Amino acid sequence: MLKSLSIRNVVLIDKLDLDLQSGFTVFSGETGAGKSILLGSVGLLLGQRAEVSMIRSGCEKLVVSGDFSIPDKNDDLAKLLHEHDIEFEHDIVISRSLAQDGRSKIFINDQPVTQKFLKEVGAFLVEIHGQFDNQGLLDSATHMRLLDSYGDYSDALNAMHEANRIYKNAKATRESAESMIAAAQAEEENLRHWVNEFAQIKPQKDEAALLEEKRQEMMNAEKIAENLNIAVGALNGSHSNVRDVLRQAQAALARANALTHEKFSTIYEILDTALINVEEAGEEIEQALHEISLNQNEINNVEERLFCLKDLARKHHTTVEELPAVWTDMENKLANLEQGENNLFELKRAEKQAYDTYIHKAKVVHEERLAAATKLDAAIMKELPALKMEKARFMTRITEKTPDCWNEDGMDDVRFLAATNPGAEAGALNKIASGGELARFMLALKVNLAQTASADTLIFDEVDTGVGGATAQAVGERLAKLGENLQVFVVTHSPQVAACGRQHFKVEKICCDDVTTTHLRALNSFEKREEVARMLSGEHITEEARAAAQVLIGG
Repeated sequence: MLKSLSIRNVVLIDKLDLDLQSGFTVFSGETGAGKSILLGSVGLLLGQRAEVSMIRSGCEKLVVSGDFSIPDKNDDLAKLLHEHDIEFEHDIVISRSLAQDGRSKIFINDQPVTQKFLKEVGAFLVEIHGQFDNQGLLDSATHMRLLDSYGDYSDALNAMHEANRIYKNAKATRESAESMIAAAQAEEENLRHWVNEFAQIKPQKDEAALLEEKRQEMMNAEKIAENLNIAVGALNGSHSNVRDVLRQAQAALARANALTHEKFSTIYEILDTALINVEEAGEEIEQALHEISLNQNEINNVEERLFCLKDLARKHHTTVEELPAVWTDMENKLANLEQGENNLFELKRAEKQAYDTYIHKAKVVHEERLAAATKLDAAIMKELPALKMEKARFMTRITEKTPDCWNEDGMDDVRFLAATNPGAEAGALNKIASGGELARFMLALKVNLAQTASADTLIFDEVDTGVGGATAQAVGERLAKLGENLQVFVVTHSPQVAACGRQHFKVEKICCDDVTTTHLRALNSFEKREEVARMLSGEHITEEARAAAQVLIGG
């Protein structure tokens, strides 16, 4: 609900601060006093277009701000604000300014936003019905949601939504498989050629690195052999034969052991191990020398293998390291192609099953909607005679959309239609009536859809146009009933409607020193009676008018 409204320099309003209540609030005043300016200011907070002409004469800019209390049930609004990183707990404050040079600033909870986004948020906050642009019920896109909320069959809706989700996933999986098979079939000949080519070359994991290492080794083979020969010479050379030295040391220790009852046997064993290691090292070096080849053909083989792998990688726009993975992927594609028809058959079967389930759930929702529509139509028709629209008709039309338009909301197109004259064809609400008739249709709908309102604040402008007496009294009573669940603002010239208000503001235009200003003031019980009496009798208020006003107000 709108808790407070602040207006600065908007047309005839120089400064206005209003504290607003829940329930049914009335705004009354003479024609031209500035009630439309008030509604226009609220419209600015809802994302309506701001014109420089709205800035009060002689002022640099206009500023309008409002504090809205957000109920916990409004999860969609909370989600929208969260998506735009706007934090709030229970209130949001909207502020909008417009300067003479056309520069505009819009803030929600001190965060700058665009007019487009403000309009999205505004749709959750206030619905205006009357001479201004309409939202909510006049938008046929909302009719299905409103009917579903009115019918209260959420279990059936949730089941349909889930069935649609499963069907869409099954369809997407089948389409993806078909695309893959089609793509594989289109390149089947190439795939087989490439797989054969890979099979001949047989690229191995990490092969390139091993070949590069081997290539480098071959390029350094001469130097490596030179150093290995030095090592052999060090072990076996005539001047420093390690084996002979170790054997001589062993022989000396053996003689010492014989004289000392094997006292030096551990040292002897160490020398024995060293001799074994030296002999093994010599053999390894000899083997290494044997393996090292300076054969140019061997180097050429490595070079050719590397070239072959790099050429294959270049041909397939990949790296040598990725060649084994590319080979595997191609083989998998061929395997999928061979198994594809069987898999596709199963996917089609799963999709058909999911589709049939979705259709069944959608038909259940369709029946629920038909029942809810019948109930809603009867409730609206019951309201119309008291609103002096006994010849009008209201109907909820539910038609089946074409299958290509079926979605998570089912197969139905839901629209609220009306006709104001007997025999006339029913049409869209905003096409068949204007002014008071349209507002009263909105009122009849809102009374019955109060619990499913998309916004918690409703504004009815001139809802009493063309009616009076008992009809106006009925309008007032229904507005008061609507105010039991929602915040309702009504701009009215009807004393019967005004008498039903919980809170009453009088809009007045005051001229002082050739300067005209619009003022609003909250009326106490005495002032309210005087205002209703004025609305009954005009500027000259009689005692009879006061008495009649008291009767209308009650008590």
